Amino acid sequence: MSKIIALFNNKGGVSKTTTTFHLGWKLAEKGYRTLIVDTDPQCNLTGLCLNTDKDNKLENFYKNNENNIKDLLSPVFNGSLNRLEVKDCYAFANNKNLFLLPGHIDFSEYDATYNIAENLVGSIALLKNVPGAFRELLKITAEKYSFDYILVDMSPNISATNANILMESDFFILPCAPDYFCYMAIESLTKVFPKWDKAYCKMKEHEVFKQADYKMHAGKPRFIGTIQQRYRPRNGFPSKAFSEWINDINRIVINKLVPVLRKCNMIVSDAPCGADGTYNLANIADFNSLIAQSQANNTPVFLLTQEQVQKSGSVWNNMEKSIQEFNQTFDCLADRVVKATK
Repeated sequence: MSKIIALFNNKGGVSKTTTTFHLGWKLAEKGYRTLIVDTDPQCNLTGLCLNTDKDNKLENFYKNNENNIKDLLSPVFNGSLNRLEVKDCYAFANNKNLFLLPGHIDFSEYDATYNIAENLVGSIALLKNVPGAFRELLKITAEKYSFDYILVDMSPNISATNANILMESDFFILPCAPDYFCYMAIESLTKVFPKWDKAYCKMKEHEVFKQADYKMHAGKPRFIGTIQQRYRPRNGFPSKAFSEWINDINRIVINKLVPVLRKCNMIVSDAPCGADGTYNLANIADFNSLIAQSQANNTPVFLLTQEQVQKSGSVWNNMEKSIQEFNQTFDCLADRVVKATK
């Protein structure tokens, strides 16, 4: 059975897309057949993988291609009687185990339908398959491709769509940035997650959804941990200001978020999966120009070559050292994710 892992934070700018891309690549590199899914209407993950820019816009990709999250779910959301179908996922030339399910800039149009279904009153048969459709699409796609892992890059907001994506996943990770705004975002999630859990428990008991062709997930998503990133390193460690925020976020996760999730039965284990007795799975520094080079070459940071970055001498030596550190960090992160989800 494939494992669906959602990467979510209601605060933007925490490198969810970068993490999804690199973690997916590393899992695939380790031999796990992996699908990365873009559910963010900004489509940054899709743009990164397909090398779209101002001269090669996503609109061109959609003209003759229905292999995206919005069009594949359209039979359910447009009220037709057609069943969900699997179409070809985007395959990566340099990684035989990695695939992409592209996003769509208009995917947010489905949020109203998700919201109506979530607040369903009475028997509206046309909506019965809405809550289970996303998971069903991933399920049948996983069966066709024999995926081991499915990583879902989510948009940074608290919406009915995101509630469905996270609650229909098997696991979830919270990418973070060490700052006040992310701290407050974690604080808000201690209230959001119980509401989502309560709503979906109630929906699963509704007769309309019990009769659905695409049933909702019988279990609950389970929290694996956080990932702290986008900080400036000093001597191989986060500088003081960032280190303090990392510690603060680790504490609020342990003292407030984890107890709430434990009460909802939405946590992998009482034993933290991260280092130093925390739920933090990895610290990933801001590698600045290397991320830009990665995006420009559609290549993970840990596979960038000197020819691609076009640097030499001490500049390249420093870059090469950072590339090796990046590789080690994601190698460890992938191992922790595999261990936590077994």
